Amino acid sequence: MNERPGNQLFDAYFTARDMREVFCDQGRVQAMLDFESALARAEATVGLIPQTAVAPIQAACRAGLYDFAALGEAIATAGNSAIPLVKALGKQIAATDADAERYVHLGATSQDVMDTGLVLQLRRALELIESDLAQLGAILSTQAERYAATPLAGRTWLQHATPVTLGMKISGWLGAVTRSRQRLQELKPRLLVLQFGGASGTLAALGDQALPIAQALAKELQLGLPDQPWHTQRDRLVEFGSVLGLIAGSLGKLGRDVSLLMQTEAGEVFEPSAPGKGGSSTMPHKRNPVGAAVLIGAATRVPGLISTLFSAMPQEHERSLGLWHAEWETLPEICCLVSGSLKQALLMAAGLEVDAERMTRNLDLTQGLVLAEAVSIVLAQRVGRDTAHHVLEQCCKRAVAQQRHLRAVLGEEPQVTAQLSGAELDHLLNPAHYLGQARTWVERAVAEHSGLTA
Repeated sequence: MNERPGNQLFDAYFTARDMREVFCDQGRVQAMLDFESALARAEATVGLIPQTAVAPIQAACRAGLYDFAALGEAIATAGNSAIPLVKALGKQIAATDADAERYVHLGATSQDVMDTGLVLQLRRALELIESDLAQLGAILSTQAERYAATPLAGRTWLQHATPVTLGMKISGWLGAVTRSRQRLQELKPRLLVLQFGGASGTLAALGDQALPIAQALAKELQLGLPDQPWHTQRDRLVEFGSVLGLIAGSLGKLGRDVSLLMQTEAGEVFEPSAPGKGGSSTMPHKRNPVGAAVLIGAATRVPGLISTLFSAMPQEHERSLGLWHAEWETLPEICCLVSGSLKQALLMAAGLEVDAERMTRNLDLTQGLVLAEAVSIVLAQRVGRDTAHHVLEQCCKRAVAQQRHLRAVLGEEPQVTAQLSGAELDHLLNPAHYLGQARTWVERAVAEHSGLTA
């Protein structure tokens, strides 16, 4: 069956194709049918329904057999997607085996079908996200080591600060990716669990066979069996959404850094170029950070969607009115936005174009001022902190006022030359000699990534 018409102009830009396939109508319906098929097998395993009913039910649990447009119309009346789907499933089965139709959906409720179907989709989404994060981590690890000793201006409050290295900046991105991978590993046992409670969560319709069926169903679907049904306890989904929000935010940070480094005034790091990429409709010279835009856009949109998940948590009693409904498209959309952000991040990280010479020139834009701290610290050990600070402050002011390099001004200052030789000043004002623990931070971030991957 064909998908219903939708807004697809921006999908390839903001969403990865494989993630959209997880959450398209076909993916949603198939996940719910997988629950129904597994339920029949589980109930046959414990003897609640005859084994002969399983094959006809399973044969009908193929999404391609159903009209999604008709299901969509029926949802508007039924109030959820499971009710019309189960009806359509029953009709499909009855057409070949009227007896088997009696055993469809036995003991389950609509939310069991939809929530467990969602969990099955989220399991696949998790696999995709974890795979992309692992790839991104590997690329960033390589890039961090490659540029571990490449100096560039540190920037605080958008102003030049003391030097850092490009590898150190990249290792910051890498560390965030590693922590997100750790969080996803930790939450999986809580997230990937069965939802099966029947009408009010007691499974009363299944009598003494309820727990054995639940155990068999969880085994069939390779999901954990939670302590109890979670129809109106939504913390599992909100936790996952929150971690996705952290991923989106961390990728947004990467995108923001790259876009700022791409600015004409900086021109130090660029997204990889490609024919037709980043151009302007009117300005032929433009090279816009189109990948970074996706990362920043997702980081901007996802928090609002997460707030919907949090707002939907105080659900009423044993089944929610409206709050549950608010989740249906929200979490899938978060997954799709994060997937698109990850795909763009992979392209950007793998193909970073670095202009190390421009970095060196930019470091000297302030004519040595960014290294005033280096001189001040050494001078303080010889004449005292307050004196050293005052001397360097006055020298910096003169350098700015006279538009001269700090090295020249310091070389004329008796209080400085009495303590520091010309060679010492040259050494102190060399950015490559004032990088602190930048390489160590790279090594530690790479080691943590490697430890998680091993």
